[in-house]
Amino acid sequence: MLELVESKYRKIWFTSDTHYQHKNICKGVSNWDEGSYTRPFLTLEEMNEKIIFNINLVVDKDDILFHLGDWSFGGFEMIEEFRNKIECENIYLILGNHDHHIERNRSGVQHNFQKVSHYENLTIKREVENTKHQFILSHYPIGSWQDAGKGSIHLHGHVHFTPDKKIGPGRMMDVGMDGHEEFRPYALPEVLDLVAEREIRTLDLKAYW
Repeated sequence: MLELVESKYRKIWFTSDTHYQHKNICKGVSNWDEGSYTRPFLTLEEMNEKIIFNINLVVDKDDILFHLGDWSFGGFEMIEEFRNKIECENIYLILGNHDHHIERNRSGVQHNFQKVSHYENLTIKREVENTKHQFILSHYPIGSWQDAGKGSIHLHGHVHFTPDKKIGPGRMMDVGMDGHEEFRPYALPEVLDLVAEREIRTLDLKAYW
């Protein structure tokens, strides 16, 4: 379990699926079929620059950024290239299905992140409001997660939901770049406003037996 404090001097942010340098997800240069999901950028450089600019615009150097997987594409070298362009010094990475070089820690690449894991049980204390919130973080959406019945919030990526579909059943949310109307990370208060007061719902496992 990871416990962190958000103060007025250090904010906490969430994002996922940046897919830095991913050619096929960029509409202008993609080889995917016409019906496949792509981002509305004409060039790969335009997409990369937008991702970097939007992260650095809102996430300060001393803030904490949770990235829920699928960091970069285009080869091993792109991992550090992308990391070196992000100003935030405190990035926690939840591994995605395309993060195999990072998972294997090739050439010690995990040193670019505060922590690398497949799953995180995170508690955040909001110092200003004196409240605590529990989050279950993974790259993949989970049907039933730890302490869901007690109000924990499940954040995930992977599915590239559009803004109108990013909120799942109960207190569940896709924090991927593609679901944010401004194509940027989510601040902790944004996440709480969207899901913290939603009805607590858990998967009825009896339906499977």
